[in-house]
Amino acid sequence: MKRTIKYYKIIWLKHDLPAGLSIFLVALPLCLGIALASGAPLYSGLLSGIIGGLLVSLVSGSQLAVSGPAAGLTTLVAAAILSFNSFPLFLLSVMLAGLFQVLLGILKMGAIANYFPSSVIKGMLAAIGIILVSKQVPLAFGYDQPDFWTSGFLNLFSTHHLLTSFQNFNDHLSRGAIIIACLSLSILLLYKKLYRTKTPFIPATLMVVGVGILCNLLFIKFNSYFLLKPTQLVQIPENIFGQIQLPAFSQLFSSFEIWKYGIIIGILATLETLLSIEAVDKLDSRNRITPVNRELIAQGIGNMVCGLVGAIPLTAVVVRGSANIDAGGRTKLASFTHGLFLLLAVLLVPFVLNLIPYASLAAILMITGFNLCKPKLFVHMWRLGVKQFIPFLATILIILSTDLLIGVSIGLLISVYFIIQNNFQAEYKVSKTIHEGIETYLIKLNSNVTFLNKVKLRKSLDEIPEYSSLIIDGSECNFIEYDILETISQYHQKAHDRHIEIKLIHIEKVQLMVVH
Repeated sequence: MKRTIKYYKIIWLKHDLPAGLSIFLVALPLCLGIALASGAPLYSGLLSGIIGGLLVSLVSGSQLAVSGPAAGLTTLVAAAILSFNSFPLFLLSVMLAGLFQVLLGILKMGAIANYFPSSVIKGMLAAIGIILVSKQVPLAFGYDQPDFWTSGFLNLFSTHHLLTSFQNFNDHLSRGAIIIACLSLSILLLYKKLYRTKTPFIPATLMVVGVGILCNLLFIKFNSYFLLKPTQLVQIPENIFGQIQLPAFSQLFSSFEIWKYGIIIGILATLETLLSIEAVDKLDSRNRITPVNRELIAQGIGNMVCGLVGAIPLTAVVVRGSANIDAGGRTKLASFTHGLFLLLAVLLVPFVLNLIPYASLAAILMITGFNLCKPKLFVHMWRLGVKQFIPFLATILIILSTDLLIGVSIGLLISVYFIIQNNFQAEYKVSKTIHEGIETYLIKLNSNVTFLNKVKLRKSLDEIPEYSSLIIDGSECNFIEYDILETISQYHQKAHDRHIEIKLIHIEKVQLMVVH
């Protein structure tokens, strides 16, 4: 027991403590930004991040996943709050969403995550990386309040945004922010090169934040032209707990909308969590697999508590998980530590957090995003072939054009199309020989033949010419679905009329019934 405690203490000090600090620095602006984008009070995003770190990480079976408010839910959350016109009513839906997730976990519905193809998961990761990088660029250039929290990537290039950006470029551009962002990126890249095989004692992210604060303090001291505006610095409310709203329990059954939004939030949060868990597991160099049913229960408990204490819904988030991995996190203590840092920060030192330039945090997020969408990933997927590359690319483009769930759904459909197409070609073979002057055709069925092969099998049977011989061999089949047996039996019944001699090997004819 003592050895185990000592081992985890060493792991925490060497790996999980610095990783937790790195996740904290990534999660802090995300918690605030997602709350703003959702039309919710600022404190609700911070509370969601704290609950994701301190509670969900302990219940979860994942060692590397990090939970908190998710950008993929902002549109739905904003719509729900607007529909209710009451944040306490919305909190009831969050609690119901959590209860729904717990039930899914108990019913062992988490296995659905295993059915998402690798190409779609990699496409989702790459799209999130692109969005993350693109939306940090305005912060790195020092824009006052850029609309970088909108879910659609293409909104960045809409006529309104583009023209406005050009017209007000000089007004919004901050030379001080650019200097800090460039210094931050240099530090991050240099650290990665110097400490390629080992973790530095001082995390790069901590040095980046320290340099950013120091630069701005120097700008203030010398009243420099590079001085940052207050809107270019992190802004934490002084007393977030004094603003907390609680759910309106007395109105739980007052509206069907409360239950409807609860189920919808539960479904979307579940899908985003399962996809994120799958993605984080793929990034884990130790190949640890998260028990997904336990994860759903953990997320459900987390969301029930979020609704209870006035926080917006949470999910497992790829950005935080990848930041954890990049920072060298080893166990769930990294996620717990990030939650602890969030809690201590908002309680003890909000004035210190308010000194952090957004440009420093933007640089951290840009490197994290770039690691998810490196050019070599696109080259690798291209080399795997069209059937892998097209779902991968389609997932990216559709996520950038719409949102994460629509993109993943369409990417999955494209992958299924290729699977079905491949199944058509692989489950039987047709060959032709000449035996005693008679054309003899052999259709050899392979492994498992299902209704997916029925259309093409019918076409192959129709192409058998008259006055020929046909052998259908099912001796190597593990399973032949009834639809296929019915098709073969129908053909066997009519083959005599076409003067085709037919022989069945290890294929059972079924009784046919005509439905009028």
